[in-house]
Amino acid sequence: MVIHPDRMRAETRENMRGGEGAVKLLHFIEAETVPHVKMAANMTLEPGTGIGPHAHHTETEVFVFLEGSGVVNDDGTEVPVAKGDVMITGGGASHRVKNTGSSPLVFNAFIINN
Repeated sequence: MVIHPDRMRAETRENMRGGEGAVKLLHFIEAETVPHVKMAANMTLEPGTGIGPHAHHTETEVFVFLEGSGVVNDDGTEVPVAKGDVMITGGGASHRVKNTGSSPLVFNAFIINN
């Protein structure tokens, strides 16, 4: 199956999970397309935008950072992130992400049900 960008669903979420600003998402696939995949999307956070804290109990989320810089809270520890970094959250751990840079923070996000 090949899905071209013009067939992907774009979405903007205000104050995502209690975070700041508007997060832009481009869904590569819809949840019902691939078993065990809850979300597969490209996400863009403009400067100052963030996704609020949340935990992943029955799923694992992977972020692959593509552009920009920011800070994640990785289960209580603040860690800077930039292009090339990967973050994995699961097993009941929590995280949040915020763009602390001066350009967009762009990353791919995948949520896989355990």
